[in-house]
Amino acid sequence: MFQYFDAHSHLNLPEFDKDREEQIKKLEENNIGTITIGVDKATSGMAVELAQKSDNLYAGIGLHPTDTDEEYDEIYFEDLVKNPKVVCVGECGLDYFRDQTKKDRQKEIFIKQIELAIKYEKPLMLHCRPSKGTQDAYEDTLDILEKYKGNLNLRGNTHFFVGDLKIAKRFLALGFTMSFPGVITFTRDYDEVIKFLPLENILSETDAPFAAPIPYRGKRNESSYVVEVVKKIAGIRNENFEIVRQVMIENAQRLFKLK
Repeated sequence: MFQYFDAHSHLNLPEFDKDREEQIKKLEENNIGTITIGVDKATSGMAVELAQKSDNLYAGIGLHPTDTDEEYDEIYFEDLVKNPKVVCVGECGLDYFRDQTKKDRQKEIFIKQIELAIKYEKPLMLHCRPSKGTQDAYEDTLDILEKYKGNLNLRGNTHFFVGDLKIAKRFLALGFTMSFPGVITFTRDYDEVIKFLPLENILSETDAPFAAPIPYRGKRNESSYVVEVVKKIAGIRNENFEIVRQVMIENAQRLFKLK
């Protein structure tokens, strides 16, 4: 299996147009796996295409909550989700930080993607971003997800988790994981939650090309930088690095049923 796993990246975005093949080679040389996450039809289709290029690449397909001006094409996404390299549905969810005007539209499309994930037994890759100073997007996301509680096919990961302990506990009650990116290397805002969570409910991610960790802050992020995230998770929790590294891989393997 891999030495590291980046649960959420965007190798399908224009920031990688000039060196995408080199990035894939770098992952292979360093034995790092990643999920290329789609945010709309075009990037979801590209994520699936990229996943065919390497055993180190997997795909996530879905419609991002801030891309809901695009019509949700149920037939298209249902066709994509059948591909064996698709390991999650999303990123999908609710984003009230950027858009307060289309909450009902966001919820409607989110529910369709939850039901797609359940039908095909795929985990959700959640994007939740609350409005400033609140937990509103998380609260509404959980209110929706909790209606499916008890469904054995409901599972998922909340990417780039910025929620508080109360929100984290509600996700734990659903059996969800939470992933953390490079921002944990330069702010202490996430320490309390990272210390509180069971290690088995944490994933490492980069969200590349965004949010590069120290010592790469200010540069384009890459999946290979997930090493710094794993180091920081171990440091915050005061746990053995090698144990944390191994558990991050096992968590991803279990959630996404990686082969």
